[in-house]
Amino acid sequence: MAEKTRQQLRVVRHARVRKKVAGTAACPRLAVFRSLKHISAQIIDDATGTTLAAASSLEKELKASGNAEGAKKVGGALAKRAKEKGIAKVVFDRGGFRYHGRVASLADGAREGGLEF
Repeated sequence: MAEKTRQQLRVVRHARVRKKVAGTAACPRLAVFRSLKHISAQIIDDATGTTLAAASSLEKELKASGNAEGAKKVGGALAKRAKEKGIAKVVFDRGGFRYHGRVASLADGAREGGLEF
């Protein structure tokens, strides 16, 4: 049997996290995706399957790169957009990634922006 790739292992970890973490209308889920160059996050209501707010380092107006500083900017922008829609409390979904580096930096930026989790 062939060894699983890093991506396949991340998907397995994410499934394990998602068994415990679900977003509702009152407390949506903040999901993070980290690629090699960029980072993105979105706030999702799992009950209806809709994205309520999103931010990415690919957005030109953010002028954010995919490093830790850029991730902090993305977290702050996401928190600002969530506040505009009346979202104050979320549950954090790290997406199978370690809570370290860029993922932790994005979470810090979102907390500084006013989101609670």
